[in-house]
Amino acid sequence: MIDTPFPYSQYVTGKNFVGRRADVTLMGNLLGQGENVLLAEPPKTGKTSLVQQALFSMRMSGKVFTVGQFSALNIRTPEAFLLRLGNTVLRMVASSPTEYAALVEKFLGGSHFVFDPSAYTDEDKILSLNWDLDESDVRAMIRFPYILAQDKGVRLILIVDEFQSLLNLENPDVILRPMDACMRELQDNKLFSWVICGSGVNAMKSIFQSSMLFHRLLERVRLSPVDEREMADHVHKGFLSAGKVVEKELLQGACRLFRGHLWYINHFVAICDAMSKGYIVEQALVEALGTLVSIHEPRFNAIMEDLTTHQVNFLRATVDGVVRFSAADVIRKYGLNSSANVKRVKDALMKKEVLQFDENDNPQIIDPLFEYWIKKYFFEIKEV
Repeated sequence: MIDTPFPYSQYVTGKNFVGRRADVTLMGNLLGQGENVLLAEPPKTGKTSLVQQALFSMRMSGKVFTVGQFSALNIRTPEAFLLRLGNTVLRMVASSPTEYAALVEKFLGGSHFVFDPSAYTDEDKILSLNWDLDESDVRAMIRFPYILAQDKGVRLILIVDEFQSLLNLENPDVILRPMDACMRELQDNKLFSWVICGSGVNAMKSIFQSSMLFHRLLERVRLSPVDEREMADHVHKGFLSAGKVVEKELLQGACRLFRGHLWYINHFVAICDAMSKGYIVEQALVEALGTLVSIHEPRFNAIMEDLTTHQVNFLRATVDGVVRFSAADVIRKYGLNSSANVKRVKDALMKKEVLQFDENDNPQIIDPLFEYWIKKYFFEIKEV
């Protein structure tokens, strides 16, 4: 891998990890105490980097544990989720077909999960199903990591990425309700911890806040904003290491535009780095921003193509600073039809992960670069 001061294609730790020291400490303390952790933040905002930095700090402090990780992004059936869970956990504690077979027989005997030597040899699958999934199979698999951790006497930490994708199941409760019940039943078992991550912030909210599931079973860690000056200092040092100079005030302006979104910032300054030599002037930053926008513009166009006229009008109201969308004058000005329609439009934009609303019901466009693009290029608002 090429060493770069501005990595954006993989998670970062160590010298490339900027800010959020309190978040690292909090997560390390929670996992060190055997708690379950929830991270529900927009895409590419630093969830994985935070988790990996916390794990790194825990190891440096002498804590011993084993980590497993898988993504639920492409999972569309309960069977696929449970098999991926079981395969990941087994690889955390064993490494040979003999060990796999013994653990499956010992702890999953009586279920429909089996170790199939042929499937292992041909497809590298440790676990298979020999019959249709039933409720007892679901419970057995969700309990499985707890039992393995207890049997082995080791600390296990399992990271599940894009957890909100379980809402794509025909019936998500097939997994979510038994998972809630098992976590509640086994919450005194501190040898195993879940780290549940999701980039669909509204979908995650519907799972962990709107429903009564998982109440007090996971501790939510929120990503703290990264200070503009600290991020600008980090970028400035990166340019200096390459023999380049840029004014910190310009960098702080870029950090402000991206609302501290570290992936966008690193991608933006990597483009600046590639396009410039020596002293980096403001025009170079403007050209780099244009390049970054052009990279993401097809995605932004697709988002807008997927919106109805009412949803576009609601977005325009958001951009204009409206917060009382059901007010009669707002409905009339933006062509939102009625207060009932306002609620439908709001729910649709949340489901599409375009907008999120805070505890005071104030809206925010989730993606900062999309917000910049929609103001400047779609609504053609001057001086963006």
